[in-house]
Amino acid sequence: MPHYILLMKLTEQGAKSIKNAPERAAAINKQAESMGGKVLGWYLTMGEYDYVAVAEASDDEAVALFLLQLGAQGNVKTTTLKAFTLEEFGDIVKRMQ
Repeated sequence: MPHYILLMKLTEQGAKSIKNAPERAAAINKQAESMGGKVLGWYLTMGEYDYVAVAEASDDEAVALFLLQLGAQGNVKTTTLKAFTLEEFGDIVKRMQ
């Protein structure tokens, strides 16, 4: 399955209700699973982003739907990167001419 890196920043609403954030993160993980995806790792981070998650999903459209639903909750703003494993990277490089 394709992998994705989700970079998240708290909104003002999310910051005000920070004590509920661990429960929200657990609910997000369950939501991803209900949509056929899986959160492989979730991290509180220091720096430009407040959270980083690594997830897998069936396709880009499933991730787009998930992110739209996540954004509609109003607690975080996201930036998403499609990620390739080292094996996938090797396969891509082999196709270079």
